[in-house]
Amino acid sequence: MHYGLSVPLQELASLENVEGINQVSRENSKRRVVVTANVRGRDLGSFVADIQNAVGDSVELPAGYWVEHGVTYQKLQSASQRLSVIVPITLLIIVGLLILALGSLKDALIIFSGVPLALTGGVAALLLRDIPFSISAAVGFIALSGIAILNGLVMVSFIRELLKDEQSLDQAIIEGALTRLRPVLTTALVASLGFIPMALNTGIGSEVQRPLATVVIGGVISSTLLTLFVIPALYRLLHRDNG
Repeated sequence: MHYGLSVPLQELASLENVEGINQVSRENSKRRVVVTANVRGRDLGSFVADIQNAVGDSVELPAGYWVEHGVTYQKLQSASQRLSVIVPITLLIIVGLLILALGSLKDALIIFSGVPLALTGGVAALLLRDIPFSISAAVGFIALSGIAILNGLVMVSFIRELLKDEQSLDQAIIEGALTRLRPVLTTALVASLGFIPMALNTGIGSEVQRPLATVVIGGVISSTLLTLFVIPALYRLLHRDNG
């Protein structure tokens, strides 16, 4: 047996130049090809939905092949699923806390009525600016719900205090609405003006900031109108037997 002898490679294999991939990636012992893209000017969810439609309509995958969307989209789905559970539970807890604090289901529901109109303003603002719904917009809706409930609680609590001073229902509602006008407007202006730079941002991070700020600004405007006009009217309607 001889050691240290060299054998020409051409005697063992035939050599030729061909084009091919420079790296073979594997995941779970299976080959993987990664296609990346930067998403600008739209949200990730609708972008992936368009990809799924395009692949489903024009690409026929061979047996053993499949398409899997990246980690960012998976995180988006996971966050959406968590929000769909956490948000309803949180709103129910808020209603329960309002009932415990006020001792009245009517008053708790009156305050909570500020949430739907606030959300309506946020949705209208997104549609007006042609901004799609995203996780950051959902976070804006959560913050908006808190602002709406806080404004309603300030208004209703003051009306209840006036009623304890033996004022008539109409007098308490009118005085309460006029007295709390300035605090409610101040809250609305602070929230709206503070989010304007974020709403107009077009630089890095704008895809997160713009939806959140737009939702808050639009919702605060509609919530303010509700707090100043609709909540007093609802209070008068539901407590007319006590007037």
